[in-house]
Amino acid sequence: MITLRVFAALVAATSLAQFDCFPPSTRQQTGVYQVMAVRFATEPSYPTRFLVAGADSSRRTPLAFTVWLIQGDGDRVVLMDAGFYRQKFIDRWKPENYARPSEVLDANGIKPERVTDIVISHIHWDHLDGADLFPRARIWLQRAEFEHYTNDTGAVLDRAIDPDDAKMLASLRAAGRVRLIDGDSVPIMPGITVYTGGKHTFASQYATVQSRLADGHIGTIVLASDNAYLYENLEQHRPITQSLDTVSNLRAQERMRRLASDPRLIVPGHDVEVFARFPKPGHGVAHIE
Repeated sequence: MITLRVFAALVAATSLAQFDCFPPSTRQQTGVYQVMAVRFATEPSYPTRFLVAGADSSRRTPLAFTVWLIQGDGDRVVLMDAGFYRQKFIDRWKPENYARPSEVLDANGIKPERVTDIVISHIHWDHLDGADLFPRARIWLQRAEFEHYTNDTGAVLDRAIDPDDAKMLASLRAAGRVRLIDGDSVPIMPGITVYTGGKHTFASQYATVQSRLADGHIGTIVLASDNAYLYENLEQHRPITQSLDTVSNLRAQERMRRLASDPRLIVPGHDVEVFARFPKPGHGVAHIE
């Protein structure tokens, strides 16, 4: 596994080195960002029926495990989701080309302590587990999501949250590092707004990010996370299978289309196709533009 980590980190380092990341700065944050999808592992074959409602049971789909780096021209360095690192998840899933998200970023000059904020879309292990890899980051999570699944003691109130992740959240909250968001359509920092309604979990959220696009214009990117697993969900108007309310999930997808400057700027949570549609700089890194 160490060999895989080193390999993946080196590949990502080569990719991100080609990307003009903003250096540390004391300039005021403008609320306009560059957004990169950074893949830190791959599941080569997963049953599609668990991703797309009504999919043929014989189909299988590769999954990209991804964090989204959101970086502007100030000191703020934001992640959407934090990935995972605890060994039990690696042993259970045996992902290919795995590297800790913090290692991938560190290999490219973005040390874990530079990350200022992490927007957690929902409490599932592959999105939440890595939050404590970033020692200075504020964690942004829906209050309803937190209170449904756990509490300040780290108790497991719903089995969808991993016990170790529940304890981690309690520890981070005791340290004053968890910001609980009250509801839908909330701007949490300049240029970044979160929305609820996808119902992947009790109060899963997705985000819009103001970004400078390839044509030089400023537009709106939607980071769907697991509220839309694949482009197939979005383009065929099919709800995610693992949803508490598939009607609400479809409404959220429709809303994403209204929020995004262009449908191509809606980024699903686990689709390897993201890295083909946005091929630069490549090798597991996609500049969304």
